[in-house]
Amino acid sequence: MFFLDPTFLILIPGIIITFIAQMMVNNAYSKYSRIGTKNGITGAQTASEIMRQHGLYDVRIKQIPGELSDNYNPRSHEMSLSSPVMNGNSIASVGIAAHETGHALQHQEGYFPIKIRNAIVPVCGFCSTASWPLFLIGLFLSRSSQIGFYLMDAGIILFSVALLFYLITLPVEFNASKRAVKAIREQNLLEEDEIAGVKKVLTAAALTYVASMLMALLNLVRLLALRGSRQ
Repeated sequence: MFFLDPTFLILIPGIIITFIAQMMVNNAYSKYSRIGTKNGITGAQTASEIMRQHGLYDVRIKQIPGELSDNYNPRSHEMSLSSPVMNGNSIASVGIAAHETGHALQHQEGYFPIKIRNAIVPVCGFCSTASWPLFLIGLFLSRSSQIGFYLMDAGIILFSVALLFYLITLPVEFNASKRAVKAIREQNLLEEDEIAGVKKVLTAAALTYVASMLMALLNLVRLLALRGSRQ
């Protein structure tokens, strides 16, 4: 009954925006993954060249399966690029590889928001996992026991902590994309009309993070509404 509760309506705007953001990512990636770069540079070459230019030599680039599964791990100093990005010479491949390299540059520089995000990941992961069971148990018990309200409050507090991850992720991701475009332009890796395509791919990807934050925020509002309905 929790999932069919009228408060589910609170989530509808977030669901719609998430769907739109995902459609934009898929469309942008599908379009620009079919447009090859004029100079034939691949994603792996893009990442290597940007890191070389910035004196970053301790990051290992490795290939991973999947699509849009690319990521940078600051702990292991590994950049994982999906096969289409690593070996592909499309505008999308270059943009995504440059974006992940942007994260590597953030780590090299000691960019404050990414240091915060890396520090809170374990805590936020635990809070996100524990918040829902606590809240749902509390919701069930609240009809017969005061302890149910305490458990709901604990779930809400934990979920609020987890929300910090989504909030700090936004500046980190936008900054990585900004660094990517700047590096591509300054190092003449692509021409201006190609950079416009890179911007569209990265902007669409950034919207998915905005949508995720909105969904988390709306879920928090829903938890508060459910808590209030039990008073």
